[in-house]
Amino acid sequence: PTRQPAPTATPVPMATSAAPPSNAVPATGGPWIIGTATAGPVCPVERYPPDPACAPRPVASATITVHGAGGQVIATTTTGTDGSYRVAVPAGSVQVVAAPVAGLMRAPAPIDVVVPAGSSAWVRVDLSYDTGIR
Repeated sequence: PTRQPAPTATPVPMATSAAPPSNAVPATGGPWIIGTATAGPVCPVERYPPDPACAPRPVASATITVHGAGGQVIATTTTGTDGSYRVAVPAGSVQVVAAPVAGLMRAPAPIDVVVPAGSSAWVRVDLSYDTGIR
């Protein structure tokens, strides 16, 4: 079986970021959770060197929900055509939940993150859907 990359959740203050993410974070209005939803594997066999045609593909129109510590929904967004999303949330402990998408075998597991305080702070949470190709 092919291993899926582990989901990531890395707090990075915007002021110290080396480069803005592709789903650019506004200078204020946050804190933010940003990320990209992709689906893989795309090819049944991994190749070395990696074949760009086999790179995970973006997942468009996926619903992403952010739940507070008590389980309540505090924010919802949808991924764009490039799989990216951005949502403003309150600082603190939250859980990012990706809804299942038709045609994909499995949605990513919920991811717990701690969102830093600050109107320009952000956390990146990339989501990996499973295509079922083996």
